[in-house]
Amino acid sequence: MASADPRVFQVTLTAGADLSAKQHLFVKLDSNGAVVPCAAITDIPVGVLQNNPASGQAASVLVIGVTKLQSNGSVAIGDVLGTSSDAHADTIAPGTDTTVYAVGRALTAGTTAGDVFTALIDCASPSRAA
Repeated sequence: MASADPRVFQVTLTAGADLSAKQHLFVKLDSNGAVVPCAAITDIPVGVLQNNPASGQAASVLVIGVTKLQSNGSVAIGDVLGTSSDAHADTIAPGTDTTVYAVGRALTAGTTAGDVFTALIDCASPSRAA
């Protein structure tokens, strides 16, 4: 018997764009309630895309839990994370990067842009990195 993992909160939303090459990147809601890639460091991520849907298809989005992410550059274990302007995970400095949202923490490291690493994400209640 299958059961839901109580440590993960995942939703299915409609892809508002072709997301076939956007797996493990941050997504946000568009004005129609569909998900599209984050496009600015000040965007509020709704979660991390878990599949690779075409426009109009079902997008599986992890809102809270442990997930793989693609890095924007070097990421160290324990780094606080937000989105980059191309939807990759970027490290942020609380108290310095006050216009961006802190939505996770790195559990493993990544060394270069595009590296896939593991992170703990909470996009349900994002807060500015004040």
